[in-house]
Amino acid sequence: MVTLRLTLEYDGTGFSGWARQPGERTVEGVLRDALGTVFPRWDGLAVAGRTDAGVHALGQVASLEAEGGPPLARLAEALNSRLPGDVAVVAVDEAPPGFHARFSATGRTYRYVVLNRRERAPLRARRVLWWPRPLDEDALAACAATLPGEHDFTAFTPTETQHEVFRREVRAAGWERHGDELHFTVTADSFLRHMVRTLVGTMLEAPESLPQLLEGRPRSEAGQTVPPWGLYLEEVEYREPSV
Repeated sequence: MVTLRLTLEYDGTGFSGWARQPGERTVEGVLRDALGTVFPRWDGLAVAGRTDAGVHALGQVASLEAEGGPPLARLAEALNSRLPGDVAVVAVDEAPPGFHARFSATGRTYRYVVLNRRERAPLRARRVLWWPRPLDEDALAACAATLPGEHDFTAFTPTETQHEVFRREVRAAGWERHGDELHFTVTADSFLRHMVRTLVGTMLEAPESLPQLLEGRPRSEAGQTVPPWGLYLEEVEYREPSV
């Protein structure tokens, strides 16, 4: 059995999230089906981030232990031939024993894309959040500047939650304009459920409230949780650059 690291890209539109659920089409479900046709024996599938329904990924990471199957150089091609068109394995690497996609990760980067123009864009409808109203980009930048460091993000996750610890360390955050789009990118050690989407909703609606909300205020005081289709899991970081 060798430990493998898979890097995946997927369009979350047609999936009910990552995690396998009875009767639902999920990324984990279609990946498990493909793995079962390629390897005679495999076990221990883990993922860096359990993305919600509609959320996309450019650099999702999964790990597993496998035996047999195609050579490493042909493994991505073999898996992709059995995966649907809205998900792909873009890289396969052998990882050190004990590597775990979730627990070995030291950081994750997400991007949220806002289309800021008066006219909607049908071809980007499931890729961005359409926001036709004017936005104060200086206020958004000031909000992002308050995020680096360790804060209590209780206000930015659902009240009914399995999380017990709400403090997270944000390493970097910022807004950038790309034509008619505004991109919010944030890197942290880990994220609470809906954390990025609620941060974005709060910054768009009431940017002046953000600093006090980072002190552990209740969820009811923060803004809306914006839709999932503007969110992308962009990158997962690990200590060993060769892993």
